[in-house]
Amino acid sequence: QVHLVESGGGLVQAGGSLRLSCAASVRTFSTYVMGWFRQAPGKEREFVAAISGSGRGTSYADSVKGRFTISRNYARNTVYLQMNSLKHEDTAFYYCAADRDAYSEYARDYDYWGQGTQVTVSS
Repeated sequence: QVHLVESGGGLVQAGGSLRLSCAASVRTFSTYVMGWFRQAPGKEREFVAAISGSGRGTSYADSVKGRFTISRNYARNTVYLQMNSLKHEDTAFYYCAADRDAYSEYARDYDYWGQGTQVTVSS
């Protein structure tokens, strides 16, 4: 069982930055692919970014490429999402997800989810 806790959300002006954190309570953190997804009101949950267990592989949604960076800290069992040049359309509830098998952009492939954190970008 993997327990994920997100933090770092909040209200920021357009053009600003936020860093989301996701702490994972698991002994074998390096064996899990970690992903970030987001869901805006009335919309489906969408992929944002993923990082492989080794940290050598990363992938991003086209809408965030060049602005967001995913990374992980093995000593802290934590994955981060650095969000720069935020836009109003980035406003959503952001979720952290983990899976041992899938390096995937599909939410259905992830077995474990956090409770999420709200990011609001004012225009």
